[in-house]
Amino acid sequence: MSQHDLGRCVINALEQYFRDLDGEKPAAIYDMVLKSVEKPMLEVVLAKAGTNQTLAAEMLGINRNTLRKKLTEHQLL
Repeated sequence: MSQHDLGRCVINALEQYFRDLDGEKPAAIYDMVLKSVEKPMLEVVLAKAGTNQTLAAEMLGINRNTLRKKLTEHQLL
């Protein structure tokens, strides 16, 4: 899957979200999207790294301490 394909998935999901609102006012979309995407991304990358947090952090392009903070926030530790 390319970056373009991933972006298309996000667009499709957001379009569906707005259709499902059925007239309700949207709120906190930014946080909703980040929380929806971040946890599964962390799970997959950590699994691909064989649970090696240093390698997972490198794959994600973030600091290992940042990764540990995010893993804790998502109750993945």
